[in-house]
Amino acid sequence: MTKISDRIKRVKDSISSACARIGRDPGEIKLVVVTKSATIEGIKGVIRLGFTDLGENRVQQLKKVSAQVAELLEGADGDENLPKKINWHMIGHLQRNKVRQVLPIASLIHSVDTLRLAEEINASAPKLNMCPKVLLQVNTSNEPQKYGVPVGAATHLAEQIETLPNLKLVGLMTMAPLTRNKDVVRACFVRARELFIEMRGEKIVSSQFTELSMGMSSDYEIALEEGATILRIGSAIFAG
Repeated sequence: MTKISDRIKRVKDSISSACARIGRDPGEIKLVVVTKSATIEGIKGVIRLGFTDLGENRVQQLKKVSAQVAELLEGADGDENLPKKINWHMIGHLQRNKVRQVLPIASLIHSVDTLRLAEEINASAPKLNMCPKVLLQVNTSNEPQKYGVPVGAATHLAEQIETLPNLKLVGLMTMAPLTRNKDVVRACFVRARELFIEMRGEKIVSSQFTELSMGMSSDYEIALEEGATILRIGSAIFAG
């Protein structure tokens, strides 16, 4: 636990330093702790340190880990170190046939990248008496192996999603390539920010469109410098 605590402190210090450099308030940044490489004990430790936004890449893992955490919280009456509620983020690729499994768990789906997926969420949500929040995933790196709508098609897809009444489009998500070339990484984040500003400026999206989810363990400081509001960090906290 000491190791996890130390790593989280390093991440938080890095976030504060990056925000200080560019005149941003660290309090405006949401840190989603990605639990895919973590043990349940590690996850419990993170929760005890006050982190209530957790993210998972795979639906089966999301279901499993969220159930374990719910059990922990239910059995911890009176433990002031534990929160009442965890906000789960679905950050990985989502297939349409898994939507109904995810909706009751995830407070935010980061990975909507087709109209058909958005329509499936829109159709399933009312049956669960929900109106879920989603992000539009954009492939700003143009990598063929990555999910995400191409940059050139993103605005049109956002317009289509905005017509669906049973979900809320609240921002964009992107992933930079795994490379040591910071210029390449920055270019991906700059493109996402430009698209985000363009969509807001042209009133393609509603006033709820406020989130820019970008930046992981290897590149979150660059993401912060380019306007990220949500960081998705796992290995910098759990690995090692």
